[in-house]
Amino acid sequence: MMKTSEVPCVPLTELPKPLDQLSPSELERKAAIGKVMTHTLQSLTSTYIDSGFQWLLPVALSQSTDPLWPDPGASIDKRIEVDIYGKIVRTTASMIIHKLVASSLAYPKLFIVSPNVRIEKAERAKTGKHIYEFTQLDFEARDATSKDVFTLVEKALVTLVTSLKKDLKPELEALRCEPLKVPKAPFKVVDKAKLEAKYGDEWEACLSKEIKEPTWVTNIPREFYDFEDFKTGKWDNYDLFLPQFGEVLSGAKREWEYKKILAKIERDQIKKENYALLLKLAKEGKVKPSAGAGIGIERLVGWATGVRHIAETQPFPRVPGTVNEL
Repeated sequence: MMKTSEVPCVPLTELPKPLDQLSPSELERKAAIGKVMTHTLQSLTSTYIDSGFQWLLPVALSQSTDPLWPDPGASIDKRIEVDIYGKIVRTTASMIIHKLVASSLAYPKLFIVSPNVRIEKAERAKTGKHIYEFTQLDFEARDATSKDVFTLVEKALVTLVTSLKKDLKPELEALRCEPLKVPKAPFKVVDKAKLEAKYGDEWEACLSKEIKEPTWVTNIPREFYDFEDFKTGKWDNYDLFLPQFGEVLSGAKREWEYKKILAKIERDQIKKENYALLLKLAKEGKVKPSAGAGIGIERLVGWATGVRHIAETQPFPRVPGTVNEL
């Protein structure tokens, strides 16, 4: 294990390299990050199982996946589509539609460790927080509220960091420049409108640099499935921001009423045929109220380990603009 004094506490100048290009000390560091990743997945999944959630398997190809529109934070260069059995399907950008259907029909509380493919623009390579393949712990709970989600996520993160500091102290000391602190719950909550008034369009980057603890941001206009109060214009949704890495979680209370879902799809000029099943179930009254979110595993582990680029948390880095053999 490398000594703390050897931790590379310098700005990002070099992008993460594939395993075959790493030096012995870099491979040692990669293995230490892997231990933190393993512990993180074990801790999070245990928290959700202990809270009554069922663990479902992910879907890689589907006709219906996240439109990622009109979310202003999305920066997708292209979508991957393929013809199978005479149908055009896309790689999963997120399992949001699957979660809404699954939680409504069969699994009231569910989570999925779900791979996501989002081909980011190459210029995002050096942000340190973007990769074009990543994994989310995606969860949804029928009849849950935003407050329920806040409580569950805060419990999960406090439990995770507490156990990391106890069980992986040598690894954290070797990887990090500064000690990892257990976050204090409840986390601070800020309205996006206040952040825009303070920082302007760059509020996300400014917030990430300013905060020292995980911080909730609420009321964010975006995709049709997040709950929007048409009378007030307020959105019942939320992102969780981490220092340096920004948004690590995105979620919401969900729309479930057919007329609202249809009106928002039409307003946003989204192809209705991609969400025909969801619309059909909503029209039949089978879509139930729920709330949930997706936690970005690489960003979470990147924050815990203090890496300069979240692709360091991946055995096979997926850096925007770069394609390696493995």
